[in-house]
Formats: sequence, C-alpha cells, structure tokens
Amino acid sequence: MTTTPVSASSSPELSVVVPLFNEAESVPLLVERLLAALRPLGRSFELVLVDDGSTDTTAAVLRGQAASVPELVAVLLRRNYGQTAAMAAGFDASSGRLIVTLDGDLQNDPADIPMLLEQLEQGYDLVSGWRHQRQDHAVSRLLPSKVANGLIARVTGVKLHDYGCSLKAYRRELVDDMNLYGELHRFLPALAFIEGARIAEVKVNHNARQFGQSKYGIDRTFRVLMDLFTVWFMKRFLTRPMYVFGFGGISAMAIGAVLSVYLLAVKLGGAQIGTRPLLLVAVLALITGVQLFCFGLLSELQMRTYHESQGRPIYRVRATLRGGLAA
Repeated sequence: MTTTPVSASSSPELSVVVPLFNEAESVPLLVERLLAALRPLGRSFELVLVDDGSTDTTAAVLRGQAASVPELVAVLLRRNYGQTAAMAAGFDASSGRLIVTLDGDLQNDPADIPMLLEQLEQGYDLVSGWRHQRQDHAVSRLLPSKVANGLIARVTGVKLHDYGCSLKAYRRELVDDMNLYGELHRFLPALAFIEGARIAEVKVNHNARQFGQSKYGIDRTFRVLMDLFTVWFMKRFLTRPMYVFGFGGISAMAIGAVLSVYLLAVKLGGAQIGTRPLLLVAVLALITGVQLFCFGLLSELQMRTYHESQGRPIYRVRATLRGGLAA
C-alpha cells in the first residue's frame, strides 16, 4: 500500500527528523530506505532532513531529492550549529502528531520505525532505541558510551541502556514542551522525564557506517559530563534554585559566624588572631555565604522570568476529566 503525498494544506501524521552534516553519499540511500519503510504503513508522513551547514554537497543533494520526493522537507541551515540545533530546527519545521528522529549516516535502520511507533501507541510519550549490538569502535565509541550511559542513568534516574541512540519516537506535545540548547540532544529522555513523560526502550538494529567517518570522538565524554550537570540541576532545582544556593550560602555563613565568635572570644582573652589562618577561613566563609545567597536570589528571579515570559507553567497536565470525558 502506498500513501498519497500530503498536501501543503494538511498536516501529516508522522514527521521523521534527520540532522545531517557532510552526509552527501548517504542521503539518497537514506531517503530510499525511509520511503520503503514508511509508505507501506498507510500513514501520512513527511521527511524533514536538516543540513547543518555541511561543507560537502549535502545541500545540493537535498535540493535534488526535494524536487523528486513529495514527502521530503529540506531545511538548510546557514552554518554548522551542532546536532542539537539541527534537531531543534527539524522539530520546528515538522508538523506531525508523532515525531521520529534518527541519524543520517545509515547506522540506524529505518525498518525499525514501525516498531517504535507501535510501542508509542501503547501509551508512551517517548520510545528510545537501544543499540544492543553496536557496530562501532570498542575504544573510541563503545567504552565511553557505556560509561556515560551508566552515569547518566544514575544521575538522572532514567534507566535506559542507550542514551546516545538517535532513533527515538516522540509525541508532538512532548517535543513542544522541551527547549533545546547547547548539546542537550543526548539528554532528551532525561528532559522528557522532567516534563513527566512516560518512557519506554526497545532494541533496534545498528549497522556499520558505510560512508565517511564518525563526527564524534572520545572528547565527547567531557562535553557529556558538563551537560549532565546542567540536566541534573534542571531536574532537581529548576523551579527552586534557592534551595541549592541558599543552603550552601546559609551553611557557609553559619561556619563563618561560628569561627568569628570563636576568634572574638580568643581576642578578648588577650591572644593575637591577626596571623591565624582561621581568621582568613572565617572571612572567606562569610563572603562566600553572602555570594551564594545572592546567587540564589538572582536565580529565583531568573526562574520566574523563564516561566512567566514564556507563559510556561511549572506543571504539566496529562488529562482533564469533565463529566467522564478526557480533555
């Protein structure tokens, strides 16, 4: 069964978002495999392929594909912004009720998309792929990935085997709730969990790279660690930053106050305190405490600006029941 190409006036049911960077050789085969996997489903769909400022002929290949494939939407970014920005651009350009993401290097298998959609329809908000038999280099890719996955799962509380798999399926309302910055595409399940999403994981195929070279190296581990701290902070203190800064500030001020009282008592007893290291510790503790407390107050103001300027509520409603009907 083949689907009728979606007209410009209607919204497709499914959007497939693929960020691309220097994947000119992969694009024609990728589009072919996507069409082979999706057209038999009987769902209306669009392919949103985002060229992230490639320096090869990826943009030209996309133009040619867009002229011959009615389901294809080509988004050409002005320069290389990174995978997170490219994925955000794809989300913004898409219009489907369901969204699937995957890499453009042919390592993800488009034939797995129906399985993800079937799982999504079971009531989940996000379904993440698990590359249980990865075809990557053991030292530069597999080992760092295994360490990172375990650390992320422990810190975020979202127990997934494979955070780095780009093959994922989302509901539109979940994507609309998430704002992506920096390199946070790796933490989409954790960000979704913050939004109250129901998450599932399924085993998917993983193929060896056919063209080009991987865009990632072992240095990615350090970027993951920095982003992980951001996600941890958002998960724990997004709506109450004063808790972390205020507690640290009050603790530091209390230590400084206790030391100051002790040194004052020693001074009144006739001893010299000017050369004591403890005096420097007391002063630093008091200054640090005041600064942390002020950071907490400023963070509270920023948090209110973040939510109020966007009309962004601090809660998410899954359903509202009125007279037995869900709204």
